Amino acid sequence: EIRARHHPRSCTPRRSGGGVHSSAHTTRHHNWDPEMTDAAKMVAITIDESPLDVLCLACDSSACDFSVQQLQRRAPRPDDVVIDMKYCGVCHTDLHMAAGHMEGVAGKVDYPMVPGHELAGVVKAVGSAVTKFKVGDHIGVGCMVDACMSCGKCKAGREQECTMGHVGTYCGTDKFDERAAQVPAGRQTLGGYTDVFVVNEKFGIKIPEGYPLEAAGPVMCAGVTMFDPLEVHKAANGTRVGIVGLGGLGQMGIKIAKARGCVVTVISRSAGKKAFATKCGADHFVVSTNPADMKRAAASLDLILNTVPVYHDYLANRQLLVDDGGKQVMLGLHVGMVGAMGVRAMVGARSSLCSSAIGGVAATQEVIDLCAKHGITPDIEVVPVTQINRIYEALDSNNDGGIRYVLDIANTMKAPTAPGAMGAPPTLSEPPKKMTLHAVVREVLKLLCCCHWR
Repeated sequence: EIRARHHPRSCTPRRSGGGVHSSAHTTRHHNWDPEMTDAAKMVAITIDESPLDVLCLACDSSACDFSVQQLQRRAPRPDDVVIDMKYCGVCHTDLHMAAGHMEGVAGKVDYPMVPGHELAGVVKAVGSAVTKFKVGDHIGVGCMVDACMSCGKCKAGREQECTMGHVGTYCGTDKFDERAAQVPAGRQTLGGYTDVFVVNEKFGIKIPEGYPLEAAGPVMCAGVTMFDPLEVHKAANGTRVGIVGLGGLGQMGIKIAKARGCVVTVISRSAGKKAFATKCGADHFVVSTNPADMKRAAASLDLILNTVPVYHDYLANRQLLVDDGGKQVMLGLHVGMVGAMGVRAMVGARSSLCSSAIGGVAATQEVIDLCAKHGITPDIEVVPVTQINRIYEALDSNNDGGIRYVLDIANTMKAPTAPGAMGAPPTLSEPPKKMTLHAVVREVLKLLCCCHWR
């Protein structure tokens, strides 16, 4: 008998009485024993439509008071993939969103909230219409779980710029044919700090065979965040690229830019990071707090990728760019990044400032393939989920070690925990400029009125 390998707390399978049913009230997916033949794996079974009970590392307020909770995900649809989660990376954006730092522009966060958009796991089941994945494949999910798929941006493979707005992996709202539906209906999307994830196959990323699964999650976020502006600005052999900040994003930026043939300069406040920058492959190093260093490096860069995640004097980097066509791309999520986005929208390509956030599905697949080809992996620390408070505090202190933290979901998320069982919530600082609409407007006006965009 073919039996569904579903989540232990999920619905009970039943044998199909006559082919594959496809109605709003019947959901099917494939679950198979590993020893089954390929032919047998194509046999579909019907399962009850009940939502899946899953474990999630969730916080109940902006205090980031995490605990492991039992929540629910939708029953898999015919075009869905069910992921047995192994790892999930922790991004600085997770902290900003969980702590409510972005509510002024991103909207209210619904709690309990589950962050995580650096997913890596193994396919445990696929729907009857899925063609991209099979059971046992290694799969990743990045920052999006849906988009309209019909606008010009989506058709061009830039779903992150969907004209109707993409649906984020967490804190997003389902709006396209229930492809990102949640339980109960209408709740915000639950992210990757979970033991089971359900995603439409279009937004799954194939992790190449042999690529370390624990390192794959950060590529879904940090990797594509650095790759996409390099691709957009056609950075290749000989392009002189500056990387501002040597945290989790910066270290990936160095490695990816070098793989594309770029000459890389790291710009950091601390001379103590020079050894790490060199280890990552940087050709040059500039201490931004040293006026002599900045003067020597003046007009030496074609492109700057600014990864610093908090507001800072990013305009000081303008002197490092060439006068003709030099660009500084703001990547860190703060008021300056959104201000650069606003100015770019007003003055167009004449601006030396622009911003970038994530990449589309095709770019994410391209960067994980590039990393596999060149043996590029992020510097990571795999940690148990019980260490989430320590991780958030490390990220809040600007992550001077440049490490990408990765939660060991498979081995350390086993059962719900009582509130407070993980200790006191992390002690976090207030952002220098909280993200509000007023703050963004002021930043845009400052850039325009003082001609800082040139």
